[in-house]
Parts: sequence; structure tokens; C-alpha cells
Amino acid sequence: MRSLISGTLIILVLLSPVFAKPAVIDAQHQLNTVEDALSETKAQSEDTKALAEDSTTKNVKLPQAEVNLPKEKIEEAKLVEDGPKAGATNSEAVSGTATKFNDIEVPPMRELAGERFDEDTKNGYWFVKHYSPYCHHCKAIAPTWQTLYEFYYSSKPVPAGKKSSESDSLNTFTRYYDFHFGSLDCIAFGDACTKHGVSAFPTFSLYKDGEFVKKFDGKKDIAGLSAFIEDTLESTRPGSRPKDGMKLPEPEATSVDTAAPAEKPAEKDKDPAAGKAAAEKHNEKVAEEVPLPAAETPIVKATSKVPGVPKKPKKPSAAPNPLGNSVSLTQESFQKLVTNTQDPWFVKFYVPWCHHCQDLAPTWQQMAKELQGKLNVGEVNCDVEVRLCKDVHVRAYPTIHFFKGGERVEYDGLRGLGDLVSYAKKALDVGGGVTYVDADAFKKMEETEEVIFVYFFDHATTIEDFEALERLTLSLIGHAKLVKTDDKELTERFKISTWPRLLVSRDGRPSYYSVLAPKDMRDFRQVLSWMQSVWLPIVPELTASNSREIMRGKYVVLGILSRERADEFVLDKREIKNAALDWMEKQTHAFQLERQEQRDAKQLRLEEAEDRNDQRAVRAAKSIHIDIREDDKKQVGFAWVDGVFWERWIRTTYGINVNDGERVIINDEDNRRYWDTTISGAPIMPSRTSILETLPKIVASPPKISAKSSTGFIQRIFFGLRGAATGHPWVSLGMLIGIVIGTLIWGKGKMKRGKKRNSGGFFQLDGKEGFLNGGGYGKAD
Repeated sequence: MRSLISGTLIILVLLSPVFAKPAVIDAQHQLNTVEDALSETKAQSEDTKALAEDSTTKNVKLPQAEVNLPKEKIEEAKLVEDGPKAGATNSEAVSGTATKFNDIEVPPMRELAGERFDEDTKNGYWFVKHYSPYCHHCKAIAPTWQTLYEFYYSSKPVPAGKKSSESDSLNTFTRYYDFHFGSLDCIAFGDACTKHGVSAFPTFSLYKDGEFVKKFDGKKDIAGLSAFIEDTLESTRPGSRPKDGMKLPEPEATSVDTAAPAEKPAEKDKDPAAGKAAAEKHNEKVAEEVPLPAAETPIVKATSKVPGVPKKPKKPSAAPNPLGNSVSLTQESFQKLVTNTQDPWFVKFYVPWCHHCQDLAPTWQQMAKELQGKLNVGEVNCDVEVRLCKDVHVRAYPTIHFFKGGERVEYDGLRGLGDLVSYAKKALDVGGGVTYVDADAFKKMEETEEVIFVYFFDHATTIEDFEALERLTLSLIGHAKLVKTDDKELTERFKISTWPRLLVSRDGRPSYYSVLAPKDMRDFRQVLSWMQSVWLPIVPELTASNSREIMRGKYVVLGILSRERADEFVLDKREIKNAALDWMEKQTHAFQLERQEQRDAKQLRLEEAEDRNDQRAVRAAKSIHIDIREDDKKQVGFAWVDGVFWERWIRTTYGINVNDGERVIINDEDNRRYWDTTISGAPIMPSRTSILETLPKIVASPPKISAKSSTGFIQRIFFGLRGAATGHPWVSLGMLIGIVIGTLIWGKGKMKRGKKRNSGGFFQLDGKEGFLNGGGYGKAD
């Protein structure tokens, strides 16, 4: 009976789409999914083509949300890593050989055992690192930790030339302070780490006589760890530590001049610090005098000499970013320079121990240099400015935001130098507010911009309308242009009869925002949501950042092109775009025809009821509501992809090599299938004829051309069953009911036959005893 129930449940799970609208399955799947393959690549600019070969490494995601913050505090890594792997080396284990520092032999650091932890640490102070040998943060801090131990172990508490009340044999760091270093492997001794409340790797904790004292929560570098140790040593033996501190070694160094004074940041690297200080001083001078509350959203007003349009804010009195440096921002300077001014800022939020942040650092500085005199560039260390990062809702490292006048938008693009500079330059365009255009300026803009949002206004448009419009500018950076106009020629071209009115022009083809009520036109979220649904070009380039937006929920005609063949590239893009425009026009016409047919049917019912003088039928005909939309059916999108850059992904997923020539595939990402041939079996080519002849046969239900799968065998079975169920719901429902009834009848018959075979060996009581005397060999009275 158990197997019967299990079999029935499996059938129900497989055919569950009969009862619900199919949804995108976000299961872990193979390399063959478009979004995973495109998301797992290139931490640098798309023009850095040398990274193409590594771009499709399986299950490696684009480092867009690389290091997530835990709920309570900023920490480096989750407690549970991937776990021990066969053959893995313990990079954290200290070698069994002694080392030398300042020509003094240093024994290996103590590796503590979990079961003996309390016993080993019962005497004196113990500064312990809890780590995982598989945690990359632990591996990164290992040289610093080892050097810190060697530096202190070899140091002399009582400097030479001074008398000590103790013998020279006691003039060692360990004996003088009774201070020890140790490490505990939390993979090998997980229970001990759990007992001590370790929730992240690495964790540094101080113990005294076996009892926990406190956890180190400062900056995890040699200076931060040393400051923590110095505080402890000073409290142990007051007055024994140098007032000005000590010169610290660099990680992996083998010596340091202990007689030299402590190195200050300004002396260590004068030029960068001086540059940052000068930049901060300059920006403080140009900051506006009137402060605004941090939580308040200041209003950025537009500019134009057109009547009814408010003036734009004053520009900064001096050029931004005068020295080409990234300014280090604190809670106070951020409030003064960024939040309370209209100056645009490009700001990076990071932590020093994050590897992705470290990789981005040189690129960020180079970008700041490129934007000298153009855009303010800043950075916030979230290990230091914890409250500020929490206020900005930083969830991952590094996080990059563009700020202007208290408004902000997160940058979610690629992190190569070219990508960052390109985005920053586009962001600068919003500094003057929404641009006013006439017919000539708009025509010129159409030559370079694929997507343009146009806001039509008249003399009755209010200041509140313009203020709501200005809030949209930041969200459109890198996606589309936003302009405003009251030009008569443009009004006639786009047939505007009500004001204000918003539309999007994509390659000259307008789409209108259907909401007209003033309240709804000022609804920022509602308007932005519509913009996001139409801000892609008619034929966009498929990249890692927009793959979800393009591929999910629709058929996609995807041109696989090569920029290396420049002439063919231009012609093929034009052919795909023309095919897209023709298809959209046909679909619009078909939609209008279907809607008109429903209206005609309604009118026919109404006329027939009136001819019969049937008032009940008249009311029923009038109550018929025609509610069809163009997006009721599965839509068709168009895009193109660089077949050279994404060569590996295209070859492994679709079996196509762009070196053999440009091709087109039609992809259905929801069902993990695609088509690459016409009805005759020939490859689909980037031409209007080939695309438009093939597309109707694929979107038909069922498709008239056999599809190929972009997944593995198991997923292929699942998506096949789901596709069959959703394509023929009533047939599938009938089959499901039949299978369930047949299975129940078969199971019931099997149970009856089992009872007959066993009737001589068991007898059953009606009471709670159930089945007794199995086998029938006992005494029966």
C-alpha cells in the first residue's frame, strides 16, 4: 500500500501543471540555461575579450552579490562552508618546523585540539583564531596571523639598556605577559567551536585562564589585531607598552626595526592621503549651506525657459573630483557632501577583507582618475562606518551606488573599467534635469538612442508633475533617455491630444503609457514599473546583466552574430530588427482584428435580442465585457548575442559555432528548449524571410517543428511532461484521473488476493489487538 501511495504522489507531482499556470522552474540545472551561463562570467569589461574562455565556467555566478551580510553583524563567511573535501590541503595548519624573526627562532604556533581546549588554555591569556581550512577569508588572513605571532613572540618586553627586575631569561614576551597565540580548526573540532559561540570564519577570541574574555571585532589586518593585543597587554602590565606604539611588520616579513617609531599613515604614503584630504576639503567648500534631513527625499527641479517649467538647481561652484581620487567618506562627510547637496557622487561600499573588493580597488582608482574634473568619486569602508552602510541598506560587497540630491540608484552592471566609466558618463547627463527637446533635437537624438521616453506637457502642467518626472531620471541611467517637450510638430507626429502624456519611442515606434489621471501620472513606482517593461530596445544585445529580463517568459529570436565581420554584422542586425518590426506589426494587427471580432459578436447578440424584444437577453449582451490584451498570449522577443565572446556557452548549449557563419535560434527558456532549423530542416538564417516563415510554426500549439532540448535527460523528461500537461490540460486531467482510478483498483485487488492466501495462518480480532498469532502454529481454543 505504501508503494501504491508513493506512485500516486509521483504522478500528481509530475502532472501538477494541469491545475496551475506553469511557472519558471528555478532549480539547479546544467550549464545549458541562458541566465546561469551568461551570469557566471566576466568581472571586467565586455571589451576585455581575453576573459571569454573562462566566462562559462559551470555554476560560477557574476560577482554581482558576492559577499552577503549576515543578519546581526558584518562577518566574513558563513560558519558552514562546503565541508572537507577529499585530498584538500589544510592551508591554515602551521608547519612543524620553527621559523625565524629578527634572527630569533620562533617555534610553531600551537594548534589547539578541541577536546583539550579548556586544559590547554587554563593558564594565562590565549588569543585564538577559529578557522576553516576551506574558507578563503581564513586563507587570506593566515600570513598576517603568522607574522603577528612571530613579531610578538620575538619581541623583548624590557628594551635593551633598561634594567629589569627580572632575569634576562624571563625577558621574553610569552613569560613576561603570560600571553599565548593559538589556532583551532573548526572543521576538525566543530563541537568546540560551537561551544565557544563561533558563527563565522575566521573568528579571533581572547581567553584568560580558560574563560572567554571578548571577541575581536575590529579591522582584520595586522594593525587592527595588534591594537587589540596592545590594549590587553597594557591592562596586564600598565605602563609596559610604548606610548606611541611600535613599528609593525608587513605580512610575511621576517624582520622589522623594533627601535624605529611607529609608522603613521601620513608618513607611510603621503601623496594619496594628502590627495584625499585635499579632495574632502574642496568638496566641503562647495557643499551647499542649507542642510536637509538624511531621510528626506529632496526634490530635483527641471530646467527650461519654457513657461511653466521650474528652474534647475544651481551647479557646483567648482569642478568636481579635482585631483582624480576616490574620497574616503565617513558618516559625517557623507551627510555633508553627498546627502545634503545636489552634487552627483559615484560611491563604492566595501570591506577590506572582501576579495571582490580587493579586485575592484585598482579599477576603481583608475576610474576616479578618468573622471577627474567630471564626477565626484567616493568610497565607504563598511568595517568602520557600520551605521552608514546599514542606513544605505548595503547587503553585499562591493555595492556601488550613484547619488544625487539624496536620491540614489544601485549600479548592477559589470565592473570593468570601461563599463564603470561608461555608466558614470551616462549618469552625468542627469545632472541638468530632464532635457527639453524640439522636433529637430529629437530627430538628431533618434540617430544615436534606441529608446527614448518622451513627456508631453502644456501650459496647464503643474510643478508637482515636473517634480515627479525628475525622480525618474536616476532609475533610467544606462537604460534609456528621458526628455520633455511641448513642441507642436512632435505633438502632431505622435498624435497627442491629452496632457501630460508619456510615451516611449523605440526605433521610432511609439508605445503609450495608458494611465492618464494626474494622480497616477505622479505615481513614481507605477510609472517606473511601466518604464521597466518597455525600456529594452527592440533588438537588444544579450548580456549577463539583462539575460533574465530578455529570456524569461517568452520565445526569443536570438541572432548569433560576430563583430569581427563588420559588414555582415551591420546587415544581419538590420535584418533581425526589420523582422522584429514586421512581426510586431502583424501581431498588433491580429490583436486588433481579434478584439474587433469580439466586439462584432457582442453587437450581433445585442441586435438579435432587441429584434426579439428580449430585455433579459439585451441586458446579458450589454454585460459582456471584452477584456483581451496583447500580452495574454506568450510573447515573442528579439535579441542578438556576440557569438565570438560567448563562443563556449553557445557551442555547449546550442551546438553552434559562429565561425561557421551567423545563425539564428528561437529559444523557449521556460521549457528549456530551442529551434535552430526551418520547416525544411535548413538552418535559420539572420534574414526576414527565414525568421518570419519559421516563427509562426514554432509559436503554434503544438509547434509544427520539433524542438531540441537545452537540458539534461532528467530535466528533459520533466519539462516534456509539463509541456504536455499544459498544452492539453483536459486530456491530461482525464489521463490523470484514469491512472489514479486504475492504480487504486489494482491495489485493492492485490490486497484481496493477499488476504485469501493468508486466511489459514492468521485470525483477526475486532478489538485493539489487531493481527495475532502470525503463522497459525500456536494453541487455538
